[in-house]
Amino acid sequence: MNKVVAGADEAIQDIFDGATIMVGGFGLCGIPENLIRALVRKGVKNLNTISNNVGVDGLGMGLLLDAGQIKSHIGSYVGENRLLEQMVLEKRLNLQLIPQGTFSERIRAGGAGIPAFFTPAGVGTVVADGKEVREFDGRTYIMERWLKADFALVRAWKGDKWGNLVYRKTARNFNPLMATAAKVTIAEVENLVEVGEIPPDSIHTPSIYVKRIIKGEHYDRKIERRTVRKAS
Repeated sequence: MNKVVAGADEAIQDIFDGATIMVGGFGLCGIPENLIRALVRKGVKNLNTISNNVGVDGLGMGLLLDAGQIKSHIGSYVGENRLLEQMVLEKRLNLQLIPQGTFSERIRAGGAGIPAFFTPAGVGTVVADGKEVREFDGRTYIMERWLKADFALVRAWKGDKWGNLVYRKTARNFNPLMATAAKVTIAEVENLVEVGEIPPDSIHTPSIYVKRIIKGEHYDRKIERRTVRKAS
């Protein structure tokens, strides 16, 4: 049951060229920094990534963009990444943007084994192009399919050696959903504790979803856009 591996490089060793990977986080908050850097070192190519956004230039998933390792991306926000914008305009990367609520629900559906659902989000817009449309109780809905992945890379504040995870504050974002929606979930944690140290009622992601866990070695903890109040 002990799922701890020595480090990030060992944890991602079986991620292959062309894999579909979910990456937790929102902006630079709650992203698996150590696992992302390990992917860059491994040099795996043609990745199909699923994440809210693609980091920023030179940080987070932006490192994978810099290295030319991403072939396609599904997300809900372009963010502050100029390289991503350039690659999309030059047709070097296939980008699919999804309304954020639909994005999270498609991931949740993937984890729950629900292949499709209907939502009013996007009706009458380009979001609905090519999708099945139905009417329920006098309102129009479009069908959206689940999102699943070969691997999910998530980050938690605390985890035990079995893989039970606890997220902290807004870093909880997409991590719990993605942990359920992949064939292999790999977690990095800031604090690795013994089994039994996390109260059962405090666990956000049960160990059954986690295949491997590491203690993160280094965190930059960058802020995507710092906003401060003007001096009065």
